[in-house]
Amino acid sequence: MSKPVLYLVVCGAGPAKSVAAMVDLALPEWDVWCLATPSAVEHFLDLDDLERRTGHPVRTTHQGPRQQALPQADAVVVAPATYNTINKWAAGIADTYVLIQLAELTGLGVPIVAMPYVNSALAGNRVFHRSVAELRESGVTVLLNEPHAPRTPADYPWAAALGACLPRKSSTEGTTPR
Repeated sequence: MSKPVLYLVVCGAGPAKSVAAMVDLALPEWDVWCLATPSAVEHFLDLDDLERRTGHPVRTTHQGPRQQALPQADAVVVAPATYNTINKWAAGIADTYVLIQLAELTGLGVPIVAMPYVNSALAGNRVFHRSVAELRESGVTVLLNEPHAPRTPADYPWAAALGACLPRKSSTEGTTPR
């Protein structure tokens, strides 16, 4: 029996450096496929390590002619989600591979959990609040943590994001999908 597929969407923010912790938490229950923004790739991620851990290449662009297609996602975690990604996603701006995927997955009704990593100055912006409300209205679970001070790193609760999208059992196993 195969594991459910989890897309882990990684944006360019400080906690992305420790995304391997999230992958390790998820692997016992999920088949993890990482998708990453250009900023995450350029500044934070060790792509070789993530590929070794998941057994899959990190997807950063559209599928190439020799690339394996992504399997259908059972759930998506966007973590860390940046201010920019949250606002563009909510506004329907799909100008990167990750934003196109998020727009499609939202439209398909795939369960999505987003956990922003924003400082207190950005979290206090009305645009951010409107974007969070829009995503929630679209069916996305947005987990807000206590914002940290600008230019000050903060702990990131990877387990909270994963816990919000527990694997769904198929209806043939006698449970109801959430």
